[in-house]
Amino acid sequence: MQSIGIIGVGEIGRAMVEGLRDGGGASPEVFLSPRGARTAAELSERFEGVHVCADNQGVLDRSEVVIIAVRRQDHHEALAGLTVDDDRTVVNLMAGVATDDLRRTLATGAPIVRAIPLPAVRERRSVTVTCPSHPVVDALFEELGGALPVPDEDAFNVFSALTGTLTAHYAYLATLTSWATGHGIASDAADRYVRGLFQNVGRSLSDGTRPLHRLAADHETPKGNNERIRTTWFDPANAATLKKALDGLLGDLKQDGAPAPRGR
Repeated sequence: MQSIGIIGVGEIGRAMVEGLRDGGGASPEVFLSPRGARTAAELSERFEGVHVCADNQGVLDRSEVVIIAVRRQDHHEALAGLTVDDDRTVVNLMAGVATDDLRRTLATGAPIVRAIPLPAVRERRSVTVTCPSHPVVDALFEELGGALPVPDEDAFNVFSALTGTLTAHYAYLATLTSWATGHGIASDAADRYVRGLFQNVGRSLSDGTRPLHRLAADHETPKGNNERIRTTWFDPANAATLKKALDGLLGDLKQDGAPAPRGR
């Protein structure tokens, strides 16, 4: 692959560029759309071989693989009237925009692959779900931490819904620090401790030999502190509420024209 284009240079677009250019070795030329002008200009200044095009058609004309990362509610306006040659490969990062919808908008016979890269692609340690499997696209994301192809959009939407839990996790950590400060702990000390506590949890996740339920069991003692919080706070009713929220998000992702999720 000699060239990659990105239309819609937000946080994920930035992370992909950084992952590609900071990884060492040869990397493809990158062409950025003027959407997200400040980010695009900054990336072009930082990295050799990263260019900002005058418009979205310029990105398409110069790129073998084109990544579309505009906001879901803006995609008809941003992509209308563009010409996408059939020898291009289109990668759709827009949550809730099905392949058939995007193909109608672009009026192209080019391969279209959906993907869910996360910000950790900048460090080349994020597994990216793709649909359907495509050798060029999967190879691209393997370079950025790994590819996880799924066979159809029903499965893809389940993974897309899972990404909607990220900020809830951060809010959970913020609630822990808030609780501690409410009991007289300095906010910076509480923040530092909670970050360190869960960074260690994150490192344990790299142990792929133990399933998640086994990790949970290995980190608690019968009738100990962890078991007490898990069973009194994260009880069956709490778990059912979480699953209900995920079911609602999944239903929206499956519906054409459903309200756009606020983000991943």
